[in-house]
This record gives sequence, structure tokens and C-alpha cells, in this order.
Amino acid sequence: MDQFRQMEAFVAVVQSGSFVKAGERLGSSKAMVSRLVLELEARLGVRLLNRTTRRQSLTEAGVAYAERSLKILDDLAEANAAASANTVQPVGRLRINAPVTFGNLHLAPLWGRFLQQYPQVSLDVTLSDRVVDLVDEGYDLAIRIARLPDSSLVAQRLASTRLVLCAAPGYLKRHAAIRTLEDIAARTVIAYTYWSGGDSWSFEGPNGKEDVLTQPRLRTNSGDTCLAAALAGQGLILQPTFIVGPALHDGRLKEVLPRFQAPTLDIQAVYPSRQHLSVKVRRMVEFLADAFEKPAWAAADVVPAGR
Repeated sequence: MDQFRQMEAFVAVVQSGSFVKAGERLGSSKAMVSRLVLELEARLGVRLLNRTTRRQSLTEAGVAYAERSLKILDDLAEANAAASANTVQPVGRLRINAPVTFGNLHLAPLWGRFLQQYPQVSLDVTLSDRVVDLVDEGYDLAIRIARLPDSSLVAQRLASTRLVLCAAPGYLKRHAAIRTLEDIAARTVIAYTYWSGGDSWSFEGPNGKEDVLTQPRLRTNSGDTCLAAALAGQGLILQPTFIVGPALHDGRLKEVLPRFQAPTLDIQAVYPSRQHLSVKVRRMVEFLADAFEKPAWAAADVVPAGR
């Protein structure tokens, strides 16, 4: 019990930023909170907080311990809530990782709705196109947009998105017509750094699967940058409809070689295991599945006639 109180005090200091505010949060005094944190450090034999007269900062060990402690306290809060009056309301912090552009465009508008629906949940959302290790990095859930390799992770499909080869009309007018995939190799290409095929772009055409080796003039890890460069007439891009859909719809971009179909990717919610799946993760997956039942980019996913 003492270690639990010490952990609770430490987490309160981390989250509130001061011993005074932590004491107010816990209904205790600054001196008591300070004593509990000192006892915890003595128990562990390591300093967790660097203290000055004005502020506290986490040590390297403190960062790791705070992350684990937050998860323990969140799990305990959820277990207590589930046991109390047989409630199934999610409780605690939910750590989510998602791709940058998709997170900004299509997930950010949803978080407020989820928090309003589930007032006992807090969200910790990290946007990164890097593929994180959910277990090692402490994430409850990740959104992945790719053809996922076999793994121990559980994936729930939320929607799909079509990759589209496109460019600005101005760029297409300034250059010779693109009639075959081989023509792409001689054109200015804006490449996405994390594309699984590297510089090789794959398409399904009249004669089956075909690949073309591109020569990127600009390479970037940002789908937003790819879009901006294409809109500025800088070259060809191969980007998903959840990014380029609006520009295709209003004519700022034009699909190139529509008879060749680029891959369609699943947008999936990924989590470590079905066993002991927390209520908060289950509710978030259900929420996202409902939100993307009819995604905003659906019209752009329709394959043009004449393929």
C-alpha cells in the first residue's frame, strides 16, 4: 500500500508539475507528497526527479518509471470502474499513435467527440509516420495505413484508401503526354520516404502487375509536402485518396494513366492482443469503425471508368 501511495504521489507531481498542486490534487500537503516521492526514490535506489527551487524535471529513469506508473494506475482505475456496479464505461489514459497527415486531417476532428462521449477517458495522441513498437513504447493502439506483415498484433480494418498517380494540370500541360508507365521514369517525381516499395511504384494494368522505377527529384517523409509540391506544379505524386481526394474532386490535381491501378491500402486500428482487451481500447476501436464507415474520401476511391 505504501508503494502504491508513493507511486500515486509521484505521478501526481509529474502530471501537475509541482508538489503543491499534486498535494491539492490528492487532498494532501506538499510536505507529505514530497516525503512519499523521497521514499519511492529510496525504495528504488534511483533519483526520479531533478528538483530546483522553481521547478521539477524528470530524470531518464523518471521518464521510464512515470510511463509505467501511469499505465498501472490507469489499469487499476479501469479495473475498479469495471467492478463497481458492473459498469462498462472506459476509464483512464489511452495512448494512441497515428500517421501525421491522416491524424491531422481525419482523426483530430474526432477526438473531441470521443472525449465528450467518454468523460472518464483522457487521450495521449502521438503523430508519427515511423512504425512504433506498441508494446515496448507503451501504446494502447495505433492506426496503420499499409499492407501489414504477419505479426502477433491484432488489426481491425476501419476503411481503405486508394493510391492515385496524379499531378497538377499545369504540370501536365508543360510536358509531353504520359502514355505508358515507362514515361513516368523520365518525369519529375515527388516521392514519399516511407513508401514500402522505395523508388519502385507498382500498378495493376491491362497486362497484370507492372512496376516502374522512378527517379525522385524531391523526397519527403510528409504526405502534406508531397501534396503541396504537386499542387505547385512540381511533378507527379503517388498518394492516398484521403490526402489528394479534395484536390482531385475540384480539379487542382488530375489522375494520370487511370487505366493503371495503384494499390489500395487498408486503414487499420492495431493493438497488441485480444486477451484482456481493455474497455477503453475496445470503445475507441468501435468509435473509429463507426466514424469511418463512410469516409470523407470515399468518392475519390471509386475507380474511374475505362480501367
